[in-house]
Amino acid sequence: MSNPCLKMVLVTPEIPYNTGAIGRTCVALELELILIKPYGFSLDEKAVKRAGTNYWKHVQLSEYDDWHSFMADRKPPRDSLYFFEEDGAQSFYEPAYQQDAYLVFGCESRGLPPEILEGLDDRMFNLPMRSKLVRSLNLANVATAVIYQAMRPQLGG
Repeated sequence: MSNPCLKMVLVTPEIPYNTGAIGRTCVALELELILIKPYGFSLDEKAVKRAGTNYWKHVQLSEYDDWHSFMADRKPPRDSLYFFEEDGAQSFYEPAYQQDAYLVFGCESRGLPPEILEGLDDRMFNLPMRSKLVRSLNLANVATAVIYQAMRPQLGG
């Protein structure tokens, strides 16, 4: 496995299937998956492994007890952080993603905590939706769309 550049960050994920599916995508594209506790499930649950199928054992996984521990350890530059929220002011199509980007997603029911997003409005992005009937999309689907958009230059798109 090559050293990953883009990193997927899930803050307090709640649904094991989503985490497993995102882990599988990370394996496919050789990305690191960073999980920020607490989780709404155990990583040992069958649902995580079922969604990741036989690939979960290959996930390059890092875990942190909380957001502050993650920030203190990784010290990511502000411009390498991309936060995804349904009410983000910019479309996820807009940025030219840095190769060392951290793609950050919150939990399925509440999104990212306000204290993480404070003062970062310019780093918040959304996936456009045409219909007003849908409030939000599934986390695994959004994460996959974002990953492929961010990696477009590397994947020949």
